[in-house]
Amino acid sequence: MRFLVGYTATPSGADALALGVRLARAPGAELDIVLVLNGGERATLTPTDPGYDRLLLETVEGWLEEALTLVPAGISVHTHLEHADSFTQGLLAAATRLQANLIVVGAATHGLLGRFAIGSVAGGLLHSSHVPVALAPEGSRVMGTDEPIERVTCAVGTKPGADGLLSAGIRLARTVDAPLRLVSLVAIDRPGADGQTIQLAADHAQAVLDYATEHLMDGLEVTASVASGSSIEHAVRGLHWHSAEVCVVGSSRLAQPHRLFLGSIAAKMLRELPVPLIVVPRDFTEKPDVTELVGK
Repeated sequence: MRFLVGYTATPSGADALALGVRLARAPGAELDIVLVLNGGERATLTPTDPGYDRLLLETVEGWLEEALTLVPAGISVHTHLEHADSFTQGLLAAATRLQANLIVVGAATHGLLGRFAIGSVAGGLLHSSHVPVALAPEGSRVMGTDEPIERVTCAVGTKPGADGLLSAGIRLARTVDAPLRLVSLVAIDRPGADGQTIQLAADHAQAVLDYATEHLMDGLEVTASVASGSSIEHAVRGLHWHSAEVCVVGSSRLAQPHRLFLGSIAAKMLRELPVPLIVVPRDFTEKPDVTELVGK
């Protein structure tokens, strides 16, 4: 599995790299550190300055070398300098060229410790990426890179697109060799969200668990549960989260096919989620070489 980190020489970039390293500790995984250099043309009144261009290139190459020092020995890592008109555009181009399975970026620097604030780069990716995007919470770098992923939680729902989300959760859990937890979130203050709704969510979660156990797991540890509360935020707060856990959610139905669009449920989860969030594109399908792995 190939993890691409959108790197900048900032605390947010260090957060993204820390999460990328923890994911890349999986056997056979590869880590790509990508730094995007603005490729826009200079204003016509500003002549090209070879000295400035050389200094800029030396500076960003130094940043990439510095990033390499933060990656422990034993991890397969490569650095890349991408030229594009925007950081988001550069990361998407690199993901296509490198055939990345996941893009990792950091939260904006004004987020509270252990929580999210969506910056322009993350926001752009969350509305356009064709591959899953992982958001590293503010302060991920403080946690370090030694602790592997301890559990993968997959927030499942009854809406269309759950098959792709489940496949992505299974693939990640297998890759990092961690248990998979399937969770249905129910806000009981929503219209019609009474005891019957909660029971339906429980039945659905159990049905997903049964299907996954029978057809997809092949020994992978998996559990299912329902988290309810007065709101989605309350339901998220009521769940127990490991410090080395990641949460996987699906994209909104408003997204274009095979693209991301952060939905209302995921946006609400972000307000309380203390662990990295991975958003999976609508109608997501794995590459051909893993279809056998997930039983398709």
